[in-house]
Amino acid sequence: MASRHSLLLATACFFGCTGAALSPSDAEPLQTSTKPAKHAARPSGAPAAYHPPADASEAVIVTGTHATNRRARDSASPIAVVSAATLRRSGQMNLADALTRTYASINISAKGSDTAALTSSIRMRGLNPNQVLVLVDGKRRHVTGNIVQNSGPQFGATPVDLNMIPANMIDHVEVLEDGAAAMYGSDAIAGVVNIITKKQDHGLNVSAQTGANAYNGDGWQYQVNADGGLKLGNDGYVHLSGQVYHTDHFVAGAKDHRLLGYWPTGANTNGYYAGVVRNAMPVPTDSNKIMSTPEETRENLGIDFGKPIAEKVDFYGQITYAHRHAEAIQNYRIPTIAPSLYPWGFSPLETIEENDYAALLGVKGHDFFGFDWDLSTVYGADEDIVGNKHTANTGMLGATCNNGNVANVSTEGCGWSPTTVRSLSYRNAQWTNNLDFRRRINIFNTVPMVLAFGGEHRLETYEIVAGSPPSYQVGGTQGYAGLGPQSAGSWSRDIWAAYIDGDFHPVKRWDLDFAGRFEHYTDVGNAENGKVSTRVDITSRIAVRGTISTGFRAPTMAEQHYSTMSVSPTSASGLLPVSSSAAQSLGASPLQPERAVSASGGLVVEPVSGFHVEADAYQINLRNRIGQGGVTKGAAAVSAIQAMGYALPVNSFDIANVSTYYFANGASTRTQGLDIKADYTFHLHRYGNLALSMALDLNRTRLHHNGLSQTGMPLLNEQTIGYLTTAYPRSKIILNLYYTVGNWDVNLRQTRYGETTDMMTYQDWTNGALQCPAGGALRYSNSCFAQFKNTPRWLTDLEIGYRLDNHWHFAVGGNNLFNIRPRRLPEELSSYGAAVYDQNAAQVPINGGYYYGRINATF
Repeated sequence: MASRHSLLLATACFFGCTGAALSPSDAEPLQTSTKPAKHAARPSGAPAAYHPPADASEAVIVTGTHATNRRARDSASPIAVVSAATLRRSGQMNLADALTRTYASINISAKGSDTAALTSSIRMRGLNPNQVLVLVDGKRRHVTGNIVQNSGPQFGATPVDLNMIPANMIDHVEVLEDGAAAMYGSDAIAGVVNIITKKQDHGLNVSAQTGANAYNGDGWQYQVNADGGLKLGNDGYVHLSGQVYHTDHFVAGAKDHRLLGYWPTGANTNGYYAGVVRNAMPVPTDSNKIMSTPEETRENLGIDFGKPIAEKVDFYGQITYAHRHAEAIQNYRIPTIAPSLYPWGFSPLETIEENDYAALLGVKGHDFFGFDWDLSTVYGADEDIVGNKHTANTGMLGATCNNGNVANVSTEGCGWSPTTVRSLSYRNAQWTNNLDFRRRINIFNTVPMVLAFGGEHRLETYEIVAGSPPSYQVGGTQGYAGLGPQSAGSWSRDIWAAYIDGDFHPVKRWDLDFAGRFEHYTDVGNAENGKVSTRVDITSRIAVRGTISTGFRAPTMAEQHYSTMSVSPTSASGLLPVSSSAAQSLGASPLQPERAVSASGGLVVEPVSGFHVEADAYQINLRNRIGQGGVTKGAAAVSAIQAMGYALPVNSFDIANVSTYYFANGASTRTQGLDIKADYTFHLHRYGNLALSMALDLNRTRLHHNGLSQTGMPLLNEQTIGYLTTAYPRSKIILNLYYTVGNWDVNLRQTRYGETTDMMTYQDWTNGALQCPAGGALRYSNSCFAQFKNTPRWLTDLEIGYRLDNHWHFAVGGNNLFNIRPRRLPEELSSYGAAVYDQNAAQVPINGGYYYGRINATF
């Protein structure tokens, strides 16, 4: 019968080791991750007093390789190990935010728009969230059903929502900074994030954290975590993790142009209130709170289990479940919009009720004709009910229930309106089955080789359910118009894949890896990908490495079928399904897979013992990028929206500010960059230990080709080109100091975000007499934009901890101690004056300084 330790080792990931080796900077008392000496799995044959390596880069990895006992620092591709302790010291409660705070190549947008604010997503190496593959214990994780529907760098993304995984379930995270489609399939273009979970059979960890924005006095948060292990019989384990999280709104603060009573010459006062409407009530000028973060309450549960069922066969499994309720504030509506319901005006709230779950079952074993093997099945789904409350359907409030634009009459009657509606429902599900084999071979008894091969079947389903009729009829509800039956549907596809990987050691210090993969999609055809990686250890202190690979990303079913209409107080925009006649009339074509060719090369050096430096340059050529295309404004946009069966609500619309767009293979880009990491620990004996680290990511994306629509027009304009190329920081550097002495520990982090540039639309305070050189008015122009730069910013984070005894640890800290915010937009580029920041920039978060306290207990 296999030992308990070998079981823990086997079930952690595909033929690998959890190996969460913590660096000296991670040796904080009260680990919620694996304790090195007592809890970590021990390699077979190692002495009982075995301790894993002290440095995180010495951890045994399972990402990006099929070889065993491969350390992060020995890998042929750049891989970093981020321990649970490092994530905890970020001061962030959510995994996506913690990774952003501690990892230079990962960023998030300053603020999500509409439903995008309700789902967490990360960007890596300047690319879209869809181009980052997320694994959990080496298995592909299902994605969210909540699509990013508004224009911007994340347009069309349905990423894995990292925050739906319990943060206290995580032992460590392995980040592969390389293209890996030949190993893992679609999406692994920018890199791979592999979350390794805890699998101890004993112990109890409890923690609680709370904090708020001390400068605004809002954005209060709290989180309570508990996880622990139990024995399953004499040789199995169950590890349970639970978490409860809540955050209030953080409001950046702004003065709404419509409520000021004054404006510059030539401003568009359509839809204004103070100074325009006779006998206007004195509405507070800061009533518009759209520049804010959502209120959210979330409960997470994770269960890992495993047990030997035969001498060489182990059974394992995992269950995760999360529920989220969140509410995002939309633009303020002035009192004239729905005076019978809201005489002082109103701010609609966009809501989400989300259930996210996954279940994994697998068996793995050894010595099947000399092969290790792993058979697994995992089913995961994300279900979302998007709603709208504190709202009104202004078309239904009318006497005829017809807004005059199209023959669209309310079936729910006239002269009234619900204030709470269900706008739509999503369901995105994935069922993945894998069979993998691996064996060590000595070719001619001379060349060691690891041969791995396997197959995968994946069933993906996507469903959209129309909203309740008042959410979409006669213009729909304010804040978020619901989806009508014409946008609803259910779709599915099958994916079949096979791969082979050979890892060779022609000579002792030379590693050479070849991988190939074939995938067939029943909706978009075939994809073949390959990868060649090599590493040469010139000396024990100097190594060179490099990779050339091809990659792809199949268009998601959401990108192929989703449509919506977004309504603001004086404008509207419609996303047309690419397969619809309305989109095709504007030049849309069926979507094709994205294709990538990636190359990277670097050095790994240790100039003196304990001083580690890694530098890797990379280039990603990506063609057929799927993004926002065919932006059309004015009467043609109104006609396309009506062709989809939607009506614009009764409002003071400026026809020039109504737009439509669709998904398109609109661009080919080249991303080039450089990643540098360095760390060193000073052992000061009775004065403690001082661990220093530095991480730098330099990144630049350029457009190489702008596609044409069927009508011969460029698919991308200056604004959408900027979303792809310059909305991501040109650089990001993280300098970290972690000092421990006695019972005290101090973590100080300095982060510099480089410049971002976006092309902004001229808004309501722009003089209407100004003309765009390309034709038409400058205000709301689709051809002329204003360049806006978010200048570089430094953020300072500090945490101070104290260990009371072997069980209790206390910490206080502050993120962004000096309340650094993004650069404010000039008034002529700020919609209604409420959009005070460039929310599309993946730079400084909008929520400023955050101060917190945390208690950890381990038993």
